[in-house]
Amino acid sequence: MSDETAFSSLTLSPALLGNLSSLGYQRMTPVQAQSLPPVLAGKDVIAQAKTGSGKTAAFGLGLLEKLEVKRFRVQSLVLCPTRELADQVAGELRKLARSIHNIKVLTLCGGTPFGPQIGSLEHGAHIVVGTPGRIEEHLRKRTLKLDALTMFVLDEADRMLDMGFQPALDAIVEYLPSPRQTLLFSATYPDQIESIAQRIMTDPVMVTLAESHDSNSIEQLFYKVANNEELLTALRLLLLQHRPESTLVFCNTRREARQVADELNDFGFTALALHGELEQKDREQTLVRFSNKSVSVLVATDVAARGLDIEALDAVINYHIARELDVHVHRIGRTGRAGSKGIACTLYSEKEAFKVSRLEEHLGQTVRTEPLPPLRILDQLANKPPMSTLQIDGGKKQKVRPGDILGALTANNAVDGKQVGKIQIFDRCAYVAVNRTVAKTALKVITEGKLKGRSFRVRQLRD
Repeated sequence: MSDETAFSSLTLSPALLGNLSSLGYQRMTPVQAQSLPPVLAGKDVIAQAKTGSGKTAAFGLGLLEKLEVKRFRVQSLVLCPTRELADQVAGELRKLARSIHNIKVLTLCGGTPFGPQIGSLEHGAHIVVGTPGRIEEHLRKRTLKLDALTMFVLDEADRMLDMGFQPALDAIVEYLPSPRQTLLFSATYPDQIESIAQRIMTDPVMVTLAESHDSNSIEQLFYKVANNEELLTALRLLLLQHRPESTLVFCNTRREARQVADELNDFGFTALALHGELEQKDREQTLVRFSNKSVSVLVATDVAARGLDIEALDAVINYHIARELDVHVHRIGRTGRAGSKGIACTLYSEKEAFKVSRLEEHLGQTVRTEPLPPLRILDQLANKPPMSTLQIDGGKKQKVRPGDILGALTANNAVDGKQVGKIQIFDRCAYVAVNRTVAKTALKVITEGKLKGRSFRVRQLRD
């Protein structure tokens, strides 16, 4: 074991080091080795790291080292997207703090009664771990005071934004004192996260463990078809062979986009079309369902797909080669982001062979045409998307917040927080993605329950 990755190489108190040793923690994971030195030096840190990388200990040891036990005030606040993660983080912090007497870690999450939480806060706590909706509520009602706070941690920040907690985050930040140390942990680093970091952090140290996007993360595949009639068969073969969870299919015309989506649905795929003739409400709903993984295939024109910011896109398929070479590069660049692998398949006919030659020149690489998968694959059933979308007829105008929806679903353990996906709130409606296996339960819970003390109409958006 190299000295650089040993916990003993850090400036930690003997009590913390002794406890780490008793827990069998000898060597730091990469995220701990890169982020703990700047964290212990008091710097703001952004760490891009996946779940299971050891990030809880990376920020946990930092906040425990800084803690003044005799000062019985809230000194650290850790925000998590779900109650399950908050419980997990609080448990890990208690384990790391075993050797320090009288440290109180309190969890404040939605889906549990508010009253007992007020009582716990009155008894005092050093560290609060919670979900954005419930933390914001305690701050608004002045039952949680952060005037002694020295450290603020955002855990799984990208998932928090996915679940619609941006307004709650913005509200919480208003209550935070300065100066303070801010740590942000996220599996991906989209523009929204960068924007938050710029607003709430001071000269942060960036720790990145995911691979950056490069040409090696996109596998380009070209397939020749005999004629236009073969195009749909080729598309079905590629979807059944690669089985991507999220696929963006590019068509050159609106009519083609509508037709391809309809035909894919006839063959058992879950597809929606995105084109310039859609009403704003329909466009909104289409993008919601594709981005939250309750629709597997989005068939779009280039104009309609402009400005789409969809993370974790497994595959792009060009139903026809783009008319402009730069558009082709832009299309395929939508997959293989944030260190993940992506595939870009392009279909072309004999008539378009000259475009392939131009692309080779433009890309500076040789294009190899692959044989299409065997026709017997067509006997297989299409993948069903992992999530299903519920639409609630209440939104910002009715003061519905993501925390209300998450709390209602997870109250009494009706639905596990891990089975809840993106929550998106619009002016007069809200959408929540839930795992397909619990869609009926989730629908029943919200239909029979209340949000903000009111009943709202809710329906499951069907394939």
